[in-house]
Amino acid sequence: MSTENSAPEAVTPATASAAPAAAPAAAPAPAPTSDRPQRDHRGGFGGGGGGFRGHGGNRGPGGNRGPRRDNRDKPQEGDGPQMIEKVVFINRCAKVVKGGRRFSFAALAVVGDGKGKVGIGYGKANEVPDAIKKGTANAHKHLISVKLKGDTIPHSVMGEYDGGRVMLKPASPGTGLIAGGGVRAVLEAAGVKNILTKSMGSSNHIAVVHATLEGLRQLRLKETIDHIRQSS
Repeated sequence: MSTENSAPEAVTPATASAAPAAAPAAAPAPAPTSDRPQRDHRGGFGGGGGGFRGHGGNRGPGGNRGPRRDNRDKPQEGDGPQMIEKVVFINRCAKVVKGGRRFSFAALAVVGDGKGKVGIGYGKANEVPDAIKKGTANAHKHLISVKLKGDTIPHSVMGEYDGGRVMLKPASPGTGLIAGGGVRAVLEAAGVKNILTKSMGSSNHIAVVHATLEGLRQLRLKETIDHIRQSS
């Protein structure tokens, strides 16, 4: 029995490039040491894109919170009448101490709904915004009802408080609000649009504002006076 010996085939460069290179054996992954899911290189668990949430996760667009809302204070329908807030005067007080001066502020505020309700508040704080906020909150707690006759007052009246004296007189339509300073702020907040006024006492803002409010307290309608006379 004859055996044929064949020469081995020569390996050319083309043949060597055509032959696929053997891939190195992949290293086995280390066995997990616990039952917890493994975190991948993207920070997620279990290989999900973006962790538990993925693209939005189970929360959906906006998550469980729903669409975003603007929580800034805005007038909403059904919130009641819009209040008119005015700052009449801001006083600065300086206390001299060993290291220098310490400043504090006091704000006199007027609040009203423009329909017959008005109040005055006074607030003190180390900063101006805080003082205004306290004064406005105090004014909201001390609202009173004022008797008006249309856009003016029913009769003439003289309001007095401490050294302040303010005269209020009704005016015909088209006259306007003839007043200034604290008197004007109180009347605008109360809803008066036609009136004649004159401050004849102290020019202190607190005294003038309270004198105006005392004058508005004294107002009575014709029907109320007639009822009192008939009952007496």
